[in-house]
Amino acid sequence: MQVTETLSEGLKRAFTVVVPAADIETKRAARLANLAKTLTLPGFRPGKIPQTVVRQRYGTAVNAEVLEESVSEATRQVLTERGLRPALQPKIDVVSLDPSGVTSKDLEFKVELELLPEITLPEFGTLELTRMKAEVPSENVDRALADIAQRNRNLEAISAEELADRGVSNGEVLTVDFVGRIDGEEFPGGSAKGTPVEIGGGGFIPGFSEQMEGMKPGETRSVEVTFPADYGNQQVAGKAASFEVTAHTISRAILPAQDDELAKKLGFDELAALREALRNRFQAEYDQMARLRLKRQLLDALADKATFGAPEGMVEQEFSTIWQRLEADRQAGRLDDDDKEKDEATLKAEYRAIADRRVRLGLLLGEVGRVNSITVGQDELTRAMRAEAMRYPGQEQQIFDFLRQNPQAVEALRGPLFEEKVVDFILELAKVEERQVSLGELTRDPEPVPGTLSLGGAAAGEATTAGLPPAAEPPAD
Repeated sequence: MQVTETLSEGLKRAFTVVVPAADIETKRAARLANLAKTLTLPGFRPGKIPQTVVRQRYGTAVNAEVLEESVSEATRQVLTERGLRPALQPKIDVVSLDPSGVTSKDLEFKVELELLPEITLPEFGTLELTRMKAEVPSENVDRALADIAQRNRNLEAISAEELADRGVSNGEVLTVDFVGRIDGEEFPGGSAKGTPVEIGGGGFIPGFSEQMEGMKPGETRSVEVTFPADYGNQQVAGKAASFEVTAHTISRAILPAQDDELAKKLGFDELAALREALRNRFQAEYDQMARLRLKRQLLDALADKATFGAPEGMVEQEFSTIWQRLEADRQAGRLDDDDKEKDEATLKAEYRAIADRRVRLGLLLGEVGRVNSITVGQDELTRAMRAEAMRYPGQEQQIFDFLRQNPQAVEALRGPLFEEKVVDFILELAKVEERQVSLGELTRDPEPVPGTLSLGGAAAGEATTAGLPPAAEPPAD
């Protein structure tokens, strides 16, 4: 095999590879010989079919397999012998071959690829980070307990004598039937019977319950509302609707006492245990917020140290993904106010810088994992699959089976798990100071860092796993 390097520029490499026709013929003859041993053809005894017949019938198909295999083997050999780590799948361009296997021509092809950059890992012990810690305010637990009591309320019908001539008042509950119409036509989900509506309460379209105040049992009233522009059902979002509402009974809500009996109804031994469970739930949420902010600090610090060049192909792929999402947001009217004021050239320049940052961060985290043999075990992956399946109530087994049968879908779960393990590894080495803060400070949006804007990255910054190179993580045990 002859290999000639034709390009060595930055991370880009290109080679011309020539595989001798004799090598191709040796593989082709061996494959046809093995095939002849297993073929069954009319008029021939098994294993006694002449090579000329086998070649005549199957030569073209066998030749195609041999050529494809030869290209793959030669490419792997080129990469292995030179110690090259491709960032993406190499591009192969066949220059000459003999598709029939008759003329015995040499196989010549070109290989173009980008390499993963040489990455020098920073001294993680020099990183100085701050982990915020917020305690749960007692009033938050009180509000949560009040919400629980509200959800466990009982409705007590108000007698006609007590009502006298008045209708339903603010805070009382009116049981109604209603039929909704848009442009005079009923729409799916717009009708219901026997629905309790708290006058002035939440849970309905703004202005819906308020217009029912003063209604009496048996009365029918037309209620005009407009669905919010961000309403979950896009078919009715932003549209004006008319509801024909018929009132039935008027009730008052009787809230249960916030005591041990309420706690026992919810499966706790006493009220103190319920309050502690609520506090722990809030604390877990706050701790997760604190971790996301700590992770963002870490990624910002690592981005400053990831000064190596990123492969252009990986950056282009990441930019394409970001830009498609931005275009979708633009069409749906969800574009950030800041972005609305910018022309396309400015937006593309900014988001390409974001793509470059993401790729460099992904490569750096991937290298940390590779060097330190950080892997995602099968048990961890299985737990992640089960957690993903639990997000679809009633379809858990179908989702789990789908994940088991689709390796690509499973790999989408492996990436974030791997990233979190690498982040934990670095945080163990970094200098992390814990600082007590108020809940307001914890939940306040951090100041954006120029050039680090992320799409959907919440407080964490961005999803760096998009930049992880192929096989950056060692295979799981």
